[in-house]
Amino acid sequence: MNVGAPVDLLKEAERRGVDLVDLLSRALELDPPRRASAHFELAVKYLEEGRGLVDKDPVQASEKLYKAAEEAVKALAVALGLDEAEKAGEMGRWTATLLFSAVDKIAEKRGREFKLWWKSAWFLHVEGFHEARLTVAQVRDEVEYVEKIVEAAAEAVEGKPPRGQSA
Repeated sequence: MNVGAPVDLLKEAERRGVDLVDLLSRALELDPPRRASAHFELAVKYLEEGRGLVDKDPVQASEKLYKAAEEAVKALAVALGLDEAEKAGEMGRWTATLLFSAVDKIAEKRGREFKLWWKSAWFLHVEGFHEARLTVAQVRDEVEYVEKIVEAAAEAVEGKPPRGQSA
């Protein structure tokens, strides 16, 4: 059964920065693997949408790609048991501070390049979406870094070792 939520509630939740996955996960008392999987599912959805928009609407593509990276970071934070995921759950939302802190910890575990990939996603968010300054080519150049973040989340959520490491 697919029941849509009232649009006004969804808009208000978005305006307040409420993370619906974390909110519902807590209400349903889902275990961390299921919470991580829910964030990962959104990351994949946003990545596909972002890729599809790059040549048509670089502003919206930038935001979808950023959201893919954001949801992938959340999935990783939950899968790795980071304190930031717990704090976000308690607050009912993720702040930029929590995201950047989670990225730092993920980079410690997964490699320094993870921070660079995240900076690329943040660049899309700020310069591509909020400032609408990026060209189609500039947005297209950043897609591979968002893909790497989503791939890292896939490895963590599916329990695979990071690329280049043995189990």
